Amino acid sequence: MMDKETELLFERHLTQLNQSYLDGTEIKTIPKAQRKCLQREQQHMKDRESRVLKVSGQITPYRMLSIEGRRYVDYFYDYARFMHTNERYYMEECRERRKAVFTGDEMVHDERISLPKAAHIDQYAREGSAPLLQRSGQKRRSYNRLEAVKYAERWWDDYNPQYHHFTDNCTNFISQCLAAGGAPMHGEPDRGKGWWYTGDNWSYSWAVAHSMRWYLSGATKGLTAKEVERAKDLQPGDIICYDFEGDGHWDHNTIVVMKDGNQEPLVNAQTENSRNRYWSYEDSSAWTPNITYKFFHINDTFT
Repeated sequence: MMDKETELLFERHLTQLNQSYLDGTEIKTIPKAQRKCLQREQQHMKDRESRVLKVSGQITPYRMLSIEGRRYVDYFYDYARFMHTNERYYMEECRERRKAVFTGDEMVHDERISLPKAAHIDQYAREGSAPLLQRSGQKRRSYNRLEAVKYAERWWDDYNPQYHHFTDNCTNFISQCLAAGGAPMHGEPDRGKGWWYTGDNWSYSWAVAHSMRWYLSGATKGLTAKEVERAKDLQPGDIICYDFEGDGHWDHNTIVVMKDGNQEPLVNAQTENSRNRYWSYEDSSAWTPNITYKFFHINDTFT
């Protein structure tokens, strides 16, 4: 439970955060690297003639600790931005994990928390019941993009109790979207083969970003995809893979849910839960100049 003084400090800070995400106004308590991230995003929006018309946000503390006169508060910053790009309007939403540090009645530090890269995926699993999923050999043979996108819209900021949930949940979420679109599974029980989920076991390609990227490149049956050159060539229901550092280790996946006014993809994702986010992730603290993308068009007919 926060005291009144801390509540008032957070109220002021919420106003600052909202303003910063509206127009890039600098907040001195945020680390320099993260301020540069906001500046980069503002420049990128200017380059593509995209504007933030309005921002609303909410702060929810979930962990507080006092050490040697300092208060450390971990909190969620949930924000929504009303965007305009080339005559198209849409709402972008995101949930950030952040940490604030207070000394007396002053906030002296505030930063966006980036989750570490996942270790072995089994370390983070939580049990769930097995959902009813599409398998190879069943009658349904075409990809239902609408159902995949509907699933991405329903669950981008929540976790379906029918599935395991991981600390680094991005690929698990994308696989669920693909399954909702009718993608057939194969390869069970070998975790290193195919793409599949049974409730108490799953392939690496189901839950690990690096494995999904290479599965999509090489799969010849069941769920298959074609690599395309440009993000603009993607459709809702397609997948983007991210190697943030350009070191050959693929870190993240997103699903395209719509296009902006320039016909560029907007994506949904988890780990840092977001909706209708611009695909390039230049607003992310994980972004580097060496970032590499792979654009996968999911084949509409399953083999």
